[in-house]
Amino acid sequence: QVQLVESGGGLVQPGGSLRLSCAASGGFLHNYAISWFRQVPGKGREGVLCISKHGDATAFSDSVKGRFTISRDNSKNTVYLQMSNLKLEDTAVYYCATDLGPFCFPQASTDEYDYWGRGTQVTVSS
Repeated sequence: QVQLVESGGGLVQPGGSLRLSCAASGGFLHNYAISWFRQVPGKGREGVLCISKHGDATAFSDSVKGRFTISRDNSKNTVYLQMSNLKLEDTAVYYCATDLGPFCFPQASTDEYDYWGRGTQVTVSS
């Protein structure tokens, strides 16, 4: 069974950067597309970015274009979310997830993702 674990969250000032990691165990990450979502209290999970099995990135949110990038290191079984020029509204719990498919589908419901990590908190504050 695939297990996903996020790390790298923390407190950062506006304009700062963070790199989140999504590490997998129990499966080979390179077989799957991996997506990042974020959630603030009282709201549903918002798709951020996805990387396909083949390394193609798909943005799920216009708000992160030009600021966030996604990459993967298959040798480390890890996907990264590099966040730059962070804004107050980026504050959220960030999750990685997979539906065990090879491609990214921006229109997919969160219900279609089979595996989720527990999340890592990102707080942007001055």
